[in-house]
Amino acid sequence: MTADIPLGDRLDDDDYPAYTMGRAAEMLGTTPGFLRAIGEARLITPLRSEGGHRRYSRYQLRIAARARELVDRGTPIEAACRIVILEDQLEEAQRINAEYRRAANTTSDNSGSRAG
Repeated sequence: MTADIPLGDRLDDDDYPAYTMGRAAEMLGTTPGFLRAIGEARLITPLRSEGGHRRYSRYQLRIAARARELVDRGTPIEAACRIVILEDQLEEAQRINAEYRRAANTTSDNSGSRAG
């Protein structure tokens, strides 16, 4: 699968599916059933090992941890998953917006320095 990528690079990769379902559940202090439920709600889609076992990345664990916080506060799991999806989309939109603003400022700074 990723044998051509050095181990150090894979361990630093937030998207590398390094964690088994059991280990992920242990790290989150939850059950494998919770991970299956948020998968069914399409919050995260774990990759599968060659043997068909679910594998989770650090990024997916952060998303799952946020959903667990909401569920622990009484939010139904489907609603928690939707909230986390919307939060993630908002964060991405804000990041893109900031990039556009930086690019626009760079363009206007460069055009202003040429005049004169």
